[in-house]
Amino acid sequence: MPLSGLQYQSGFGNEFATEAVAGALPHGQNAPQRSPLSLYTEQISGSPFTAPRPVNRRTWTYRIRPSVTHRPFEEIPAKLMRSGPFTEAPTPPNQMRWDPIPIPSEPADFIDGIVTLGGGGDPALQTGVGIHVYACNASMRNRCFYNADGEMLIVPQDGALTLHTELGVLVAAPGEIVVIPRGIKMRVEIDTPYARGYICENYGLPFRLPDLGPIGANGLANARDFLAPVAAYEDRDGGFRIIGKFLGRLWSAEIDHSPLDVVAWHGNYAPYKYDLKSFNCINSVSFDHPDPSIYTVLTAPSAVAGTANVDFVIFPPRWLVAEHTFRPPWFHRNMMNEFMGLIFGQYDAKAEGFVPGGASLHNCMSGHGPDAETWERASHAELKPQYLSDTLAFMFETQLAVRPTKFALETKILQHEYYECWQGLKKHFKAPQ
Repeated sequence: MPLSGLQYQSGFGNEFATEAVAGALPHGQNAPQRSPLSLYTEQISGSPFTAPRPVNRRTWTYRIRPSVTHRPFEEIPAKLMRSGPFTEAPTPPNQMRWDPIPIPSEPADFIDGIVTLGGGGDPALQTGVGIHVYACNASMRNRCFYNADGEMLIVPQDGALTLHTELGVLVAAPGEIVVIPRGIKMRVEIDTPYARGYICENYGLPFRLPDLGPIGANGLANARDFLAPVAAYEDRDGGFRIIGKFLGRLWSAEIDHSPLDVVAWHGNYAPYKYDLKSFNCINSVSFDHPDPSIYTVLTAPSAVAGTANVDFVIFPPRWLVAEHTFRPPWFHRNMMNEFMGLIFGQYDAKAEGFVPGGASLHNCMSGHGPDAETWERASHAELKPQYLSDTLAFMFETQLAVRPTKFALETKILQHEYYECWQGLKKHFKAPQ
């Protein structure tokens, strides 16, 4: 199918049924003695068999050859990709900020271009996250990637990605996100000289839409705006490699055909994309700030009610109308741990230094908030309605401290002077006489 004519299926967590060739899906059962078109039946389970129905995830695929036909895996170098437990270096409580990661000088595809900045938890324990950036200048050729450690939420910042997955093709451009479930194979291609962005690797329960509580039935991210691919298969023989991430290490296996050979599938375990422009912001129309949780697009819960393994939160274009209120984010210390990125524009709490493609980290109980220039400007601004038009920032907020990698602590793109942005905050207090 030409990429310009890509089609999608609508809805979050829906039961989908799609076939690239008419008649490829069996009727009335999942695993007939002989599948239509002489395809192999293979189920992909994204949850335990006995998980409650609302969170049970599985997809039945009908493919040219089953996944098991590859040669044995052998470990390959992970380059700058790391995984939990993150114990390379002691974790300081300092606020940290990084410039955008440089584009590689040598050819690097999506896998080679992944650089880990930090994370928490352990994929073996199915809790925590890995936080990565990527910068690539080449498409993946004759090799595919899957992640057995967690699902991957990919946030393009510069350059679109075309993701050929087992279950179909998705295109994700800056301003969109794509989520690849645990274990789903993909090949990533780019049509621009380079592509750059962010990745949240979620070791825990899969992302879901947050509960809306008093907001009611509508608002934030609407289920119908999430898009899943339609079936699209490759029937190609030749020398291919499957790259798998398993227990924090990378492994490679030879296979004599493209593993993206699913002709039809049905189920609710599938990759999906979402356009962040579709997010329906909720905000104050009187005074003060609601908590930033009102900007949650997706949440991956933990075993503790109300505490996320990781939330994906955005700060998109929006109106500010709160009266007699300091409108930028307030100074804050938090039980949770906050990794932020900027897709485009300017973040309203930082006037300088936080640039598109950059990132910041504020760990548990480390103070953060607007820089001195922003505080001065916002404290004296005329409080008329203001539309923030040129901004799209996001946050991965996680229950576990984000432990930076050795690379993140030693790289030249670490802004060692970040702390200086608060040093200009002066004392204004005068005790009554």
